[in-house]
Amino acid sequence: MPISTIVPKARFSAQARLRALQADIMELILERDLDAGDPMPTESELCEVLGVGRNTLRESLKVLQALGVIEIRHGFGMFVAPSNFDALADGLTFRGRLSLRHEGLEALQLVDIRQALESGLISSAISLTDAEHLLKIETTVVKMEGLAARAEPFPEVDAEFHRLLFEPLANDLLMNLMGVFWKVYRKIHMEIGTGGLDLVHTAGEHRAIYDAVVAQDGPRAAELLSLHFDGIRKKIRKFVDPE
Repeated sequence: MPISTIVPKARFSAQARLRALQADIMELILERDLDAGDPMPTESELCEVLGVGRNTLRESLKVLQALGVIEIRHGFGMFVAPSNFDALADGLTFRGRLSLRHEGLEALQLVDIRQALESGLISSAISLTDAEHLLKIETTVVKMEGLAARAEPFPEVDAEFHRLLFEPLANDLLMNLMGVFWKVYRKIHMEIGTGGLDLVHTAGEHRAIYDAVVAQDGPRAAELLSLHFDGIRKKIRKFVDPE
């Protein structure tokens, strides 16, 4: 085995201890019933309660801050972090873009997950959509059609269309996940380029989805959403395998 692949036992044990400490800190937050924005115990208290040194504690706190579990405000202290999906978006974006240099597996899997979410939830969203909200959705479609006619890409309007489709569900986690997937997709889209993209056809796909929503035809809307993501999937496959 090459020397570069050997991980010393001491280093592995240190990493394991840090992971265990991070889990202990998160468990402490839960046990004390702390909520987002609540102040964390001080470093001194954490060291005493968890039985660790200050340097070891700080290493774990830095990781938890990067993961969006805690928030360190210099001069004020530590707090339980509010919902923050930036770390998830950054990690998925890197994996998706990295996969484009190989077989594109992670990028395709991200499309699969987003397709399953939107196709699976659209019927429930339709049942809660009123006339006022339909007007907001249609406004985005009209914008897309206008931009497409001028051969101008419309990624922001596209994102708003999909967000509005599911807004009636009032599911904050879903909205955050969709935001993550959209950020990832935008980066992947920039990576593969816009060559060969038929903007008018894409706008037409969104018009058809909107028409199905107006007709309260959940199965048809789900089918059209699936077809829309099939197109994205084909574009990724063509990029990673031009032949």
